[in-house]
Amino acid sequence: MTARHPDPDAGCPCGRSSSFGGVLTYARCCGRYLDDPGTPTPDAESLMRSRYTAYALRRDDYVLATWDESTRPAALRIDPALLWTGLRVLSARTTGPDTAEVTFEAGYTERGGRTDRLRERSRFTRREGRWTYRDGSVT
Repeated sequence: MTARHPDPDAGCPCGRSSSFGGVLTYARCCGRYLDDPGTPTPDAESLMRSRYTAYALRRDDYVLATWDESTRPAALRIDPALLWTGLRVLSARTTGPDTAEVTFEAGYTERGGRTDRLRERSRFTRREGRWTYRDGSVT
């Protein structure tokens, strides 16, 4: 299955709310990072949200590009049998001048209708002003 491209005015898959309530649009939220690789995310939580959106849209290219070079796999193929159905950020914290952690739960449905969720504590590193995903632990 190929990458999906959402309507820029549709709600962002990451579910981030605006300050006025309601979900931010894809264009005003994660779309600006996925669609313009030159735009860095301002913090680790935004990177985590944009990576979730990339998984939901099957954007292997973005997931690999935002993976820290020290832990990045040589290749990645996002499982087309999984439909990512929602994200909940449980915590986001700075752990050092250029490191951070984000704990989240992400719901998904597998082909055949079985639903489940992934809970992970992700670790991020900032290199040359850009946040990257280093690794994570399932919690």
